[in-house]
Amino acid sequence: MTKRSNSRKPGTAAQRCPVCGKPTAEEYRPFCSSRCADIDLGRWLGERYAIPGDDRPANEDDGA
Repeated sequence: MTKRSNSRKPGTAAQRCPVCGKPTAEEYRPFCSSRCADIDLGRWLGERYAIPGDDRPANEDDGA
């Protein structure tokens, strides 16, 4: 049997902040700080993130 030398829980990978790439902080997860969380929120509010989809309104007929 081998001993694990790291302090992480078995089966968990080191997570990184999606904004800057630093290790995440438990308090701000999935971010490393409140600054990165605020940057991400600003991106959402500025509509920099988008989900691809059809531009047609849902109630529009296909012409049939």
